[in-house]
Amino acid sequence: MAEVKAAFLFIGPKIDTAQAKALIDTPVIKLNVVGVKSYDEAVKAAVELADIGVEAIELCGGFGNEGVGRVAAAVRGRASVGVVRFDHHPGLGFKNGDEIFS
Repeated sequence: MAEVKAAFLFIGPKIDTAQAKALIDTPVIKLNVVGVKSYDEAVKAAVELADIGVEAIELCGGFGNEGVGRVAAAVRGRASVGVVRFDHHPGLGFKNGDEIFS
């Protein structure tokens, strides 16, 4: 089985992307974990991840439909985008990401 290059992006208003990064490297998956504070940063991070060969990007439940659409459009044809789904995220004051980050 070939190693999968994947990423998990999480979002929150006070996240410092430069500090909120980790790499989990196993024989099965190389998982990049990246925190962002806006949809613009998420798009930038997703493009950079696709540029290094990441083929699967999962977005945390803090991303609303608009955020998911923006990330998916930015990497279309280069990486698949999946979503953890919350309509009202407990970590964001029970709001949808589109209410905060749009």
